[in-house]
Amino acid sequence: MTDVRRSGCPINLSVEVLGDRWSLVVIRDMMFGNRRHFRELLQGSEEGIASNILASRLQRLTELGLVSRAPDPTHKQKVIYSLTEPAIQLVPVMAHLGAWGRRHLPVTRELAVRAELLENGGPELWDDFMDELREQHLGVPRPAGRESVFVRLQEAYEAALGP
Repeated sequence: MTDVRRSGCPINLSVEVLGDRWSLVVIRDMMFGNRRHFRELLQGSEEGIASNILASRLQRLTELGLVSRAPDPTHKQKVIYSLTEPAIQLVPVMAHLGAWGRRHLPVTRELAVRAELLENGGPELWDDFMDELREQHLGVPRPAGRESVFVRLQEAYEAALGP
């Protein structure tokens, strides 16, 4: 990985980290699809990411500190990928990207419904979701008595798919 940056502009630096074709899609699938294994990320990709590209992006995201990699305790030959705190803090960015896409691009209902829920839920929902992601990926217990945002998003997606 190179340390050469075009400028110190925060937008430029963010684009250098996240602006390739696949990085945000991989983070999206980990965040909203709870895909934590290579095969899940590969086979669950709506966009059809190639295995060599996925491996490259996971390695890059790990090197950049957005994803961590650890042996899977349930299987000796597998690793489990987790979002790190900087990646979890992308939830508001993802919510805004989804909202923008819903307004300006030809989205499908079933793939836009989670973006709509995140937009309508606003910062309070985003905070709850980030707490849930911290619990799932970092092992940090979330506040008791909170409804699962992940379950709400998944149920909305499944309902939009129809019977």
